[in-house]
Amino acid sequence: MTGAPPRPTVARVRVAALYAGGFLGPFGGGITASMLPELGADLGISPSAASASLTAYLLPFALLMLVSGTLGQRWGAARTVRTAYVAYVAFSLLAAVATAGWLFLGARALQGAANAFTTPLLLSSLAAATPPERLGRALGVMGSLQAAGMTFAPLVGGLAAAVDWRAAFVGVALVAALLAAAGLPADPPGDPAERPRLRDAWRPPVLRLGLVAGLAWAALGGLAFLVALRVEDAFTLGAGLRGALLTGFGIVGLLTARLVGAGVDRVGPRVTIRAGAVLGAVLVAAVGLLPSAIAVAAVWALAGAAAQLVLVGVNTLVLRGGTAGGVSVVQAGRFLGASASPALFLGAYHLSPVAGFGLAGIVLLAAAGLTPRR
Repeated sequence: MTGAPPRPTVARVRVAALYAGGFLGPFGGGITASMLPELGADLGISPSAASASLTAYLLPFALLMLVSGTLGQRWGAARTVRTAYVAYVAFSLLAAVATAGWLFLGARALQGAANAFTTPLLLSSLAAATPPERLGRALGVMGSLQAAGMTFAPLVGGLAAAVDWRAAFVGVALVAALLAAAGLPADPPGDPAERPRLRDAWRPPVLRLGLVAGLAWAALGGLAFLVALRVEDAFTLGAGLRGALLTGFGIVGLLTARLVGAGVDRVGPRVTIRAGAVLGAVLVAAVGLLPSAIAVAAVWALAGAAAQLVLVGVNTLVLRGGTAGGVSVVQAGRFLGASASPALFLGAYHLSPVAGFGLAGIVLLAAAGLTPRR
Protein backbone atom coordinates (compact mmCIF):
# COMPACT_ATOMS: atom_id res chain seq x y z
CA MET A 1 0.00 0.00 0.00
CA THR A 2 1.15 3.55 -0.64
CA GLY A 3 1.09 6.76 1.39
CA ALA A 4 1.90 7.30 5.07
CA PRO A 5 2.20 4.23 7.28
CA PRO A 6 -1.05 3.33 9.06
CA ARG A 7 -1.43 4.26 12.74
CA PRO A 8 -0.47 1.46 15.17
CA THR A 9 -4.10 0.69 16.06
CA VAL A 10 -5.10 0.52 12.41
CA ALA A 11 -2.09 -1.67 11.64
CA ARG A 12 -3.03 -4.10 14.44
CA VAL A 13 -6.61 -4.30 13.19
CA ARG A 14 -5.36 -5.07 9.69
CA VAL A 15 -3.03 -7.82 10.94
CA ALA A 16 -5.90 -9.33 12.94
CA ALA A 17 -8.11 -9.17 9.84
CA LEU A 18 -5.40 -10.90 7.84
CA TYR A 19 -5.41 -13.84 10.25
CA ALA A 20 -9.22 -13.84 10.32
CA GLY A 21 -9.16 -14.14 6.54
CA GLY A 22 -7.13 -17.33 6.97
CA PHE A 23 -9.96 -18.69 9.14
CA LEU A 24 -12.74 -17.65 6.78
CA GLY A 25 -11.55 -19.57 3.71
CA PRO A 26 -11.70 -23.14 5.11
CA PHE A 27 -14.65 -22.22 7.32
CA GLY A 28 -16.73 -21.05 4.37
CA GLY A 29 -15.69 -24.07 2.35
CA GLY A 30 -16.65 -26.65 4.98
CA ILE A 31 -19.75 -25.07 6.47
CA THR A 32 -22.15 -27.21 4.42
CA ALA A 33 -20.61 -30.54 5.49
CA SER A 34 -23.02 -31.07 8.40
CA MET A 35 -26.17 -29.54 6.87
CA LEU A 36 -26.58 -31.70 3.75
CA PRO A 37 -29.95 -33.27 4.75
CA GLU A 38 -31.43 -29.84 5.55
CA LEU A 39 -30.03 -28.36 2.34
CA GLY A 40 -31.43 -31.19 0.27
CA ALA A 41 -34.87 -31.02 1.86
CA ASP A 42 -35.14 -27.25 1.47
CA LEU A 43 -33.77 -27.05 -2.06
CA GLY A 44 -35.56 -30.14 -3.38
CA ILE A 45 -32.43 -32.21 -4.05
CA SER A 46 -31.00 -35.36 -2.50
CA PRO A 47 -28.39 -35.18 0.27
CA SER A 48 -25.86 -36.75 -2.14
CA ALA A 49 -26.57 -33.99 -4.66
CA ALA A 50 -26.25 -31.44 -1.87
CA SER A 51 -22.80 -32.87 -1.09
CA ALA A 52 -21.68 -31.41 -4.42
CA SER A 53 -21.67 -28.06 -2.58
CA LEU A 54 -18.28 -29.07 -1.14
CA THR A 55 -16.78 -29.88 -4.55
CA ALA A 56 -18.43 -26.85 -6.13
CA TYR A 57 -16.50 -24.64 -3.72
CA LEU A 58 -13.20 -26.51 -3.81
CA LEU A 59 -12.60 -26.97 -7.53
CA PRO A 60 -12.81 -23.33 -8.71
CA PHE A 61 -10.91 -22.34 -5.59
CA ALA A 62 -8.03 -24.70 -6.41
CA LEU A 63 -7.99 -24.13 -10.18
CA LEU A 64 -8.09 -20.34 -10.02
CA MET A 65 -5.24 -20.29 -7.52
CA LEU A 66 -2.98 -21.42 -10.34
CA VAL A 67 -3.17 -17.82 -11.57
CA SER A 68 -4.88 -15.73 -8.89
CA GLY A 69 -1.73 -14.76 -6.97
CA THR A 70 -0.03 -13.34 -10.04
CA LEU A 71 -3.18 -11.59 -11.24
CA GLY A 72 -3.73 -10.14 -7.77
CA GLN A 73 -0.22 -8.70 -7.79
CA ARG A 74 -0.85 -7.12 -11.19
CA TRP A 75 -4.09 -5.52 -10.02
CA GLY A 76 -2.75 -4.53 -6.60
CA ALA A 77 -2.99 -6.76 -3.54
CA ALA A 78 -5.11 -4.48 -1.36
CA ARG A 79 -7.58 -3.72 -4.15
CA THR A 80 -7.83 -7.37 -5.19
CA VAL A 81 -8.43 -8.66 -1.66
CA ARG A 82 -11.09 -6.02 -0.94
CA THR A 83 -12.85 -6.73 -4.23
CA ALA A 84 -12.73 -10.48 -3.56
CA TYR A 85 -14.25 -10.01 -0.10
CA VAL A 86 -17.03 -7.85 -1.49
CA ALA A 87 -17.72 -10.54 -4.09
CA TYR A 88 -17.68 -13.15 -1.32
CA VAL A 89 -20.33 -11.15 0.53
CA ALA A 90 -22.55 -11.03 -2.56
CA PHE A 91 -22.17 -14.75 -3.36
CA SER A 92 -22.76 -15.75 0.28
CA LEU A 93 -26.00 -13.77 0.31
CA LEU A 94 -26.95 -15.37 -3.00
CA ALA A 95 -26.49 -18.79 -1.40
CA ALA A 96 -28.58 -17.67 1.57
CA VAL A 97 -31.56 -16.69 -0.61
CA ALA A 98 -31.28 -19.51 -3.17
CA THR A 99 -34.44 -21.55 -3.63
CA ALA A 100 -33.15 -24.02 -6.22
CA GLY A 101 -30.28 -26.48 -6.07
CA TRP A 102 -28.59 -25.24 -9.25
CA LEU A 103 -28.57 -21.65 -7.95
CA PHE A 104 -27.15 -22.68 -4.58
CA LEU A 105 -24.39 -24.75 -6.18
CA GLY A 106 -23.57 -21.88 -8.54
CA ALA A 107 -23.29 -19.51 -5.58
CA ARG A 108 -20.95 -21.97 -3.85
CA ALA A 109 -18.73 -22.15 -6.95
CA LEU A 110 -18.58 -18.35 -7.05
CA GLN A 111 -17.69 -18.27 -3.35
CA GLY A 112 -14.76 -20.59 -4.03
CA ALA A 113 -13.66 -18.46 -6.99
CA ALA A 114 -13.68 -15.30 -4.85
CA ASN A 115 -11.73 -17.00 -2.06
CA ALA A 116 -9.01 -17.96 -4.56
CA PHE A 117 -8.17 -14.26 -4.83
CA THR A 118 -7.71 -13.80 -1.07
CA THR A 119 -5.74 -16.79 0.26
CA PRO A 120 -2.39 -16.37 -1.61
CA LEU A 121 -2.38 -12.60 -1.20
CA LEU A 122 -3.08 -12.90 2.53
CA LEU A 123 -0.11 -15.26 2.91
CA SER A 124 2.16 -12.97 0.90
CA SER A 125 1.03 -9.94 2.88
CA LEU A 126 1.74 -11.82 6.10
CA ALA A 127 5.27 -12.54 4.87
CA ALA A 128 5.76 -8.86 3.99
CA ALA A 129 4.65 -7.78 7.48
CA THR A 130 6.80 -10.34 9.37
CA PRO A 131 10.57 -10.38 10.05
CA PRO A 132 12.14 -13.34 8.18
CA GLU A 133 13.38 -14.97 11.37
CA ARG A 134 9.78 -15.12 12.70
CA LEU A 135 8.03 -16.15 9.50
CA GLY A 136 7.53 -19.76 10.63
CA ARG A 137 5.82 -18.62 13.84
CA ALA A 138 3.53 -16.27 11.94
CA LEU A 139 2.60 -19.00 9.47
CA GLY A 140 2.05 -21.34 12.41
CA VAL A 141 -0.56 -18.94 13.77
CA MET A 142 -2.12 -18.71 10.33
CA GLY A 143 -2.06 -22.51 10.08
CA SER A 144 -3.79 -22.82 13.44
CA LEU A 145 -6.57 -20.50 12.32
CA GLN A 146 -6.99 -22.38 9.04
CA ALA A 147 -7.21 -25.60 11.06
CA ALA A 148 -9.77 -23.95 13.33
CA GLY A 149 -11.85 -22.92 10.33
CA MET A 150 -11.77 -26.47 8.97
CA THR A 151 -12.56 -27.94 12.40
CA PHE A 152 -15.40 -25.70 13.52
CA ALA A 153 -17.18 -25.22 10.19
CA PRO A 154 -19.19 -28.47 10.50
CA LEU A 155 -20.09 -27.65 14.11
CA VAL A 156 -21.29 -24.11 13.37
CA GLY A 157 -23.03 -25.26 10.19
CA GLY A 158 -24.85 -27.99 12.09
CA LEU A 159 -25.96 -25.60 14.83
CA ALA A 160 -27.20 -23.12 12.24
CA ALA A 161 -29.05 -25.84 10.32
CA ALA A 162 -30.92 -26.77 13.50
CA VAL A 163 -32.55 -23.33 13.26
CA ASP A 164 -32.16 -22.25 9.61
CA TRP A 165 -29.18 -23.16 7.43
CA ARG A 166 -29.46 -19.83 5.61
CA ALA A 167 -28.34 -18.00 8.75
CA ALA A 168 -24.88 -19.54 8.39
CA PHE A 169 -24.38 -17.86 5.02
CA VAL A 170 -25.64 -14.52 6.29
CA GLY A 171 -23.09 -14.76 9.11
CA VAL A 172 -20.28 -15.58 6.67
CA ALA A 173 -21.29 -12.58 4.54
CA LEU A 174 -21.12 -10.25 7.55
CA VAL A 175 -17.63 -11.45 8.46
CA ALA A 176 -16.43 -11.01 4.87
CA ALA A 177 -17.84 -7.47 4.86
CA LEU A 178 -15.86 -6.60 8.00
CA LEU A 179 -12.69 -8.03 6.47
CA ALA A 180 -13.22 -5.99 3.30
CA ALA A 181 -13.40 -2.85 5.43
CA ALA A 182 -10.22 -3.70 7.36
CA GLY A 183 -7.82 -4.09 4.42
CA LEU A 184 -4.27 -5.49 4.36
CA PRO A 185 -1.37 -4.57 6.68
CA ALA A 186 1.29 -4.64 3.91
CA ASP A 187 1.69 -5.32 0.22
CA PRO A 188 3.40 -8.55 -0.77
CA PRO A 189 7.08 -8.11 -1.71
CA GLY A 190 8.03 -7.26 -5.26
CA ASP A 191 9.29 -4.49 -7.50
CA PRO A 192 6.31 -2.21 -8.30
CA ALA A 193 7.95 -1.27 -11.59
CA GLU A 194 8.05 -4.90 -12.72
CA ARG A 195 4.84 -6.43 -14.02
CA PRO A 196 4.36 -9.92 -12.50
CA ARG A 197 4.23 -12.71 -15.08
CA LEU A 198 2.55 -16.08 -14.82
CA ARG A 199 5.68 -17.86 -15.99
CA ASP A 200 7.58 -16.41 -13.01
CA ALA A 201 5.21 -18.29 -10.69
CA TRP A 202 5.50 -21.51 -12.70
CA ARG A 203 9.23 -22.01 -12.13
CA PRO A 204 10.46 -25.61 -11.56
CA PRO A 205 11.19 -25.15 -7.81
CA VAL A 206 7.68 -23.79 -7.25
CA LEU A 207 6.08 -26.58 -9.27
CA ARG A 208 8.08 -29.11 -7.28
CA LEU A 209 6.80 -27.65 -4.01
CA GLY A 210 3.28 -27.68 -5.43
CA LEU A 211 3.68 -31.39 -6.18
CA VAL A 212 4.95 -32.04 -2.64
CA ALA A 213 1.98 -30.13 -1.20
CA GLY A 214 -0.48 -31.97 -3.45
CA LEU A 215 0.83 -35.43 -2.60
CA ALA A 216 1.00 -34.70 1.11
CA TRP A 217 -2.45 -33.15 1.33
CA ALA A 218 -4.04 -35.92 -0.72
CA ALA A 219 -2.79 -38.43 1.87
CA LEU A 220 -3.45 -36.28 4.96
CA GLY A 221 -6.04 -33.50 4.82
CA GLY A 222 -7.89 -35.14 1.92
CA LEU A 223 -8.01 -38.57 3.56
CA ALA A 224 -10.78 -37.88 6.10
CA PHE A 225 -13.39 -39.55 3.90
CA LEU A 226 -11.38 -42.79 3.92
CA VAL A 227 -10.97 -42.71 7.70
CA ALA A 228 -14.74 -42.28 7.99
CA LEU A 229 -15.29 -45.31 5.73
CA ARG A 230 -12.82 -47.35 7.76
CA VAL A 231 -14.46 -46.72 11.14
CA GLU A 232 -17.91 -47.31 9.70
CA ASP A 233 -16.94 -50.58 8.02
CA ALA A 234 -14.79 -51.97 10.85
CA PHE A 235 -16.47 -50.56 13.96
CA THR A 236 -19.99 -49.54 12.75
CA LEU A 237 -19.70 -46.00 14.13
CA GLY A 238 -22.67 -43.75 13.45
CA ALA A 239 -22.49 -40.36 11.76
CA GLY A 240 -22.15 -38.38 15.00
CA LEU A 241 -19.27 -40.48 16.32
CA ARG A 242 -17.57 -40.46 12.92
CA GLY A 243 -17.75 -36.68 12.86
CA ALA A 244 -16.34 -36.40 16.39
CA LEU A 245 -13.49 -38.75 15.49
CA LEU A 246 -12.57 -36.75 12.38
CA THR A 247 -12.59 -33.49 14.36
CA GLY A 248 -9.53 -34.64 16.29
CA PHE A 249 -7.34 -34.04 13.21
CA GLY A 250 -8.24 -30.36 13.12
CA ILE A 251 -8.09 -29.86 16.89
CA VAL A 252 -4.56 -31.25 17.18
CA GLY A 253 -3.56 -29.24 14.11
CA LEU A 254 -4.96 -26.14 15.81
CA LEU A 255 -3.11 -26.83 19.07
CA THR A 256 0.25 -27.67 17.51
CA ALA A 257 0.52 -25.20 14.62
CA ARG A 258 2.22 -22.42 16.60
CA LEU A 259 4.73 -24.87 18.08
CA VAL A 260 5.35 -26.22 14.58
CA GLY A 261 5.96 -22.68 13.34
CA ALA A 262 8.59 -22.11 16.03
CA GLY A 263 10.21 -25.40 15.00
CA VAL A 264 10.31 -24.27 11.37
CA ASP A 265 12.19 -21.12 12.40
CA ARG A 266 14.63 -23.20 14.44
CA VAL A 267 15.46 -26.18 12.20
CA GLY A 268 14.28 -25.00 8.78
CA PRO A 269 11.23 -25.77 6.64
CA ARG A 270 12.78 -28.62 4.63
CA VAL A 271 13.41 -30.65 7.78
CA THR A 272 9.87 -30.14 9.05
CA ILE A 273 8.29 -31.02 5.70
CA ARG A 274 10.18 -34.31 5.54
CA ALA A 275 9.53 -35.06 9.22
CA GLY A 276 5.81 -34.40 8.81
CA ALA A 277 5.55 -36.52 5.68
CA VAL A 278 7.38 -39.48 7.25
CA LEU A 279 5.42 -39.23 10.51
CA GLY A 280 2.21 -38.94 8.53
CA ALA A 281 3.12 -42.02 6.47
CA VAL A 282 3.48 -44.12 9.62
CA LEU A 283 0.25 -42.80 11.12
CA VAL A 284 -2.03 -43.19 8.09
CA ALA A 285 -0.66 -46.66 7.31
CA ALA A 286 -1.54 -47.64 10.89
CA VAL A 287 -5.19 -46.67 10.40
CA GLY A 288 -5.69 -49.70 8.14
CA LEU A 289 -4.29 -52.04 10.82
CA LEU A 290 -5.55 -50.77 14.18
CA PRO A 291 -8.08 -52.98 16.01
CA SER A 292 -10.20 -50.33 17.75
CA ALA A 293 -11.96 -47.07 16.96
CA ILE A 294 -10.27 -45.40 19.94
CA ALA A 295 -6.84 -46.25 18.53
CA VAL A 296 -7.85 -44.93 15.10
CA ALA A 297 -9.12 -41.70 16.71
CA ALA A 298 -5.82 -41.18 18.53
CA VAL A 299 -3.68 -41.88 15.46
CA TRP A 300 -5.80 -39.69 13.19
CA ALA A 301 -5.62 -36.83 15.69
CA LEU A 302 -1.80 -37.09 15.71
CA ALA A 303 -1.89 -36.97 11.92
CA GLY A 304 -3.19 -33.41 12.31
CA ALA A 305 0.19 -32.44 13.79
CA ALA A 306 2.00 -34.16 10.91
CA ALA A 307 -0.14 -32.18 8.47
CA GLN A 308 0.87 -28.91 10.14
CA LEU A 309 4.56 -29.85 9.89
CA VAL A 310 4.12 -30.21 6.13
CA LEU A 311 1.80 -27.25 5.61
CA VAL A 312 3.71 -24.64 7.63
CA GLY A 313 7.01 -25.90 6.21
CA VAL A 314 5.82 -25.67 2.60
CA ASN A 315 4.31 -22.20 3.10
CA THR A 316 7.50 -20.92 4.76
CA LEU A 317 9.72 -22.33 2.04
CA VAL A 318 7.74 -20.81 -0.83
CA LEU A 319 7.33 -17.44 0.92
CA ARG A 320 11.06 -17.02 1.58
CA GLY A 321 11.98 -15.04 -1.49
CA GLY A 322 8.80 -16.05 -3.29
CA THR A 323 5.87 -14.08 -4.66
CA ALA A 324 2.12 -14.23 -4.31
CA GLY A 325 2.07 -16.05 -7.64
CA GLY A 326 4.34 -18.80 -6.31
CA VAL A 327 2.27 -19.14 -3.12
CA SER A 328 -0.83 -19.35 -5.26
CA VAL A 329 0.55 -22.20 -7.38
CA VAL A 330 1.65 -24.20 -4.34
CA GLN A 331 -1.72 -23.74 -2.63
CA ALA A 332 -3.46 -24.84 -5.82
CA GLY A 333 -1.37 -28.01 -5.77
CA ARG A 334 -2.41 -28.62 -2.18
CA PHE A 335 -6.13 -28.38 -2.82
CA LEU A 336 -6.01 -30.21 -6.13
CA GLY A 337 -4.30 -33.03 -4.28
CA ALA A 338 -7.09 -33.07 -1.71
CA SER A 339 -9.73 -33.20 -4.43
CA ALA A 340 -7.91 -36.12 -6.11
CA SER A 341 -7.72 -38.17 -2.92
CA PRO A 342 -10.83 -40.35 -3.55
CA ALA A 343 -9.62 -41.28 -7.03
CA LEU A 344 -6.18 -42.15 -5.67
CA PHE A 345 -7.14 -44.31 -2.70
CA LEU A 346 -10.67 -45.70 -2.98
CA GLY A 347 -9.77 -48.51 -5.39
CA ALA A 348 -6.96 -49.77 -3.17
CA TYR A 349 -9.19 -49.47 -0.09
CA HIS A 350 -11.83 -51.66 -1.70
CA LEU A 351 -9.16 -54.33 -2.16
CA SER A 352 -8.35 -54.07 1.55
CA PRO A 353 -8.08 -51.31 4.17
CA VAL A 354 -4.39 -52.16 4.60
CA ALA A 355 -3.79 -51.53 0.90
CA GLY A 356 -5.72 -48.24 0.87
CA PHE A 357 -4.01 -46.68 3.87
CA GLY A 358 -0.68 -48.28 2.96
CA LEU A 359 -0.85 -46.56 -0.42
CA ALA A 360 -1.47 -43.24 1.35
CA GLY A 361 1.65 -43.89 3.41
CA ILE A 362 3.68 -44.56 0.24
CA VAL A 363 2.42 -41.30 -1.28
CA LEU A 364 3.59 -39.41 1.81
CA LEU A 365 7.02 -41.04 1.62
CA ALA A 366 7.18 -39.91 -2.01
CA ALA A 367 6.39 -36.36 -0.88
CA ALA A 368 9.23 -36.57 1.66
CA GLY A 369 11.60 -37.76 -1.07
CA LEU A 370 10.62 -34.95 -3.43
CA THR A 371 11.15 -32.21 -0.82
CA PRO A 372 14.09 -30.04 -1.95
CA ARG A 373 17.32 -30.67 -0.04
CA ARG A 374 18.43 -27.05 -0.31
